[in-house]
Amino acid sequence: QVQLVESGGGSVQTGGSLRLSCTASEYAWGPYCLGWFRQAPGKVREGVAVIASNGRAAYPGSVKGRFTASRDNSKNMLYLEMNSLRPEDSGTYYCAAEVVSCSYLSTRANHWGQGTQVTVSS
Repeated sequence: QVQLVESGGGSVQTGGSLRLSCTASEYAWGPYCLGWFRQAPGKVREGVAVIASNGRAAYPGSVKGRFTASRDNSKNMLYLEMNSLRPEDSGTYYCAAEVVSCSYLSTRANHWGQGTQVTVSS
């Protein structure tokens, strides 16, 4: 069974940075689109980054220029570098594999991690 595991969440102040990581066991995700999504309490899940198998990434306007997704297929690792964090970036962050349409608008994927909490205080 495919398991995705996120790490790197935590609490930071506005303007701070965090780096999230995601790895998968028993699964070679090289050919697939991966993504990062987040969900705040009372809000719907939203995509913050998708990254295709060739490493090309896409971001919504709310995080573009602040967040950077990257992947290392040789290590089965996915990363999300988050800079200039804002309180509205707080939420549970999930990594996903085989993102439908490889779009951050999709929020549908075949495999999901359990999530890691990010809290940004003002």
